[in-house]
Amino acid sequence: MCSSGTEEIQNLAAGDATQSSTLAVPPGWIYEPNEDNSARLSLGTTGSNPLICFGVNPSTAVPGDLDQTLKRVQGYAARNQFDSWLMFNLYPQRSTDPDEMHSAYVPVLKAQNEKRIAEYINGRPLTLLAAWGDLILHRPYLSKMLADIVRITDASSCNWISIGGLTAKGHPRHPSRGAYAPFQPFDMKAYLQRL
Repeated sequence: MCSSGTEEIQNLAAGDATQSSTLAVPPGWIYEPNEDNSARLSLGTTGSNPLICFGVNPSTAVPGDLDQTLKRVQGYAARNQFDSWLMFNLYPQRSTDPDEMHSAYVPVLKAQNEKRIAEYINGRPLTLLAAWGDLILHRPYLSKMLADIVRITDASSCNWISIGGLTAKGHPRHPSRGAYAPFQPFDMKAYLQRL
């Protein structure tokens, strides 16, 4: 469901930059917005044993000013003996409301997102937390984003997990919902087949 060249997508891709993308990254942090700050490719902390979380799309969080979701990801990492955490998303467009995500994905944002994920994983068999909840249903293209990301992570034999049981609709739970729950193995292959 990719569209390109339309005025709508060009305007949406330009974004509404509310924070400077030239924010100085404090020591111990990883932070990569796109050039105009309409998208965020990664946000987290540095370490040798990171918990890598995948959500649907980023909000306005920056180092030192985390939103509720990222505070919970940080909490899950600490409670499960990870020394750091990093947040990626299926689609990197910043939006505080998933209903305001692009109606059709912007190919350059998809490409930037996948490039950053591949560069970070770089052959390492990392632990990946599937944590998008039912939000994956907000845009039809999100399942394609996930499938293409999984091709990247499978090449490094990464291990997918989720928080507790699945939602009633069969999706991995979002980290900011409910009490802290134990991690469970997540069968990504079976999930993609039924998505």
